[in-house]
Amino acid sequence: MSLIKIMSPSLANMIAAGEVVDRPASVIKELVENSIDAHATSIKVEVYDMGMSKITITDNGIGMDFEDAHLAFERHATSKISHANDLSHIGTLGFRGEALAAIASVSKVTLKTRQKDSEGIYVTYHGGSHVEEGKAALNHGTMIEVTDLFYNTPARYKYIKSDTAEKSHIMDIFDRLALANPKIRMQLYIDDKLIKETYGQGDFYQLIDQIYGSKMTKDMTVFEETVQ
Repeated sequence: MSLIKIMSPSLANMIAAGEVVDRPASVIKELVENSIDAHATSIKVEVYDMGMSKITITDNGIGMDFEDAHLAFERHATSKISHANDLSHIGTLGFRGEALAAIASVSKVTLKTRQKDSEGIYVTYHGGSHVEEGKAALNHGTMIEVTDLFYNTPARYKYIKSDTAEKSHIMDIFDRLALANPKIRMQLYIDDKLIKETYGQGDFYQLIDQIYGSKMTKDMTVFEETVQ
């Protein structure tokens, strides 16, 4: 009798989620990177209960049509690569097509999206399964709402640390993404309070000031003057 069996898609997604999604900050990283790849110039991150109850990412990127909104939840479904040769010149942050499927497999996700000159739509998945879909009113771009993270995999809760630790991870991911994308306006809200904001003007010193404060900017200026 054969001992090797093919895993169900839902089980495969949960295993992938263990690699991609180990805490709320991981969800934020994956979804913001998707927004960046969608050519967004403005990205808003909203976090509630340190991401365990709700994470919302809103961008003004190119959006998706109805078919792509569904395909985005399938494993290995990606717009980034289509041939093996594409792997040698990847120009995007994500390309494996696993992140959203992995996130959706361990949470409840609603994706709202609209392309320019098209009507908005939404799709909802719970635990990786399609729940509902319909029309939605929103500006062009995409909004993804992730709720009840790990609701169907309670064993993951033991890896979640204190609120202070999770907030630190969230802020660190936000800072890294903001620093790497000085021309994108980014906002981080935690429990409805604006924690950090960058203006996307491409000025590196202004960006450092917005993320780390004026003292860091002054210290950098003094250091450069000393070196010169």
